[in-house]
Amino acid sequence: MPTTTVLDGGLATELQRHGWPVRQPWWGVDVLLTPAGRTLLGEVHRRYADAGADVLTAHTFRGNLRSLRRAGLADDAAARLVHTAVTVARTAAPPGVRVAGSIAPVEDCYQPRLVPPDDELREEHRWLARRLHDAGVDLVLVETMNTLREAVHALEAVAALGMPAWVSFVCTEQGTLLSGEPLDRAARTAQRAGARAVLVNCTTPTGTRVALRVLRDAGVTPVGTYPNLEDRSGLPAYTPVDRHVPAGTGTAQFAAELAGWRDEFGLVAAGGCCGATPAHIAALTRALAGQPA
Repeated sequence: MPTTTVLDGGLATELQRHGWPVRQPWWGVDVLLTPAGRTLLGEVHRRYADAGADVLTAHTFRGNLRSLRRAGLADDAAARLVHTAVTVARTAAPPGVRVAGSIAPVEDCYQPRLVPPDDELREEHRWLARRLHDAGVDLVLVETMNTLREAVHALEAVAALGMPAWVSFVCTEQGTLLSGEPLDRAARTAQRAGARAVLVNCTTPTGTRVALRVLRDAGVTPVGTYPNLEDRSGLPAYTPVDRHVPAGTGTAQFAAELAGWRDEFGLVAAGGCCGATPAHIAALTRALAGQPA
């Protein structure tokens, strides 16, 4: 059984839980602009580290050039904000805990139809990859990708700078990318583009299990996951809301399920996405170690 790297949980949703708004045009990145905001962000990172996370993901999910320009930042100020995000995570990380940079879709991670042309993707992913490289991240998480085309551009930008990358796709309940592309083909192509592991994230626990089966049946390794735990009953699918949405999965249930997936699918990385709290990650850490969650 491979050693399972414990990832952290939801970052933006944890900020929401502590009262920080996550809405356009900043999507929570403005937490980096003030000392009070950076203190809050650092505390969230520290709580995940205390819970047992082996990797802290810097708050760069919405740190791409397109998003920060829309928020009114000049390119040099945007670059400084990415560096600040990595610095906050690095400061919070105890010895032995790695810091990952996040590269997400440059538009909406839930709307494949908005993915821009190749030349724009190439330029913008190269920009963020360079900023993350210069800030000194340990690895890059190309995450919540809804099309193979954008995932490949991001992975190639990271690989060109010699940084290790994992890719993570957001999937439907049927185990395809949101674009409808087959997950097994996307995984194989992503690996050829430089992905060292293929993960599934921001997908419901039910959809995640289906996706992991697809990857297992296709012989794709190594794999990992960090599912979406929000209870979105009564909320429109794939639509952000400007409030904290509590988890619909309890800590013990979450931990037991992922520990079971570790055994069933050989997960090399496991954590939580939206709705997952430090308590979820602490329970997961215990469960993976064979202790009561």
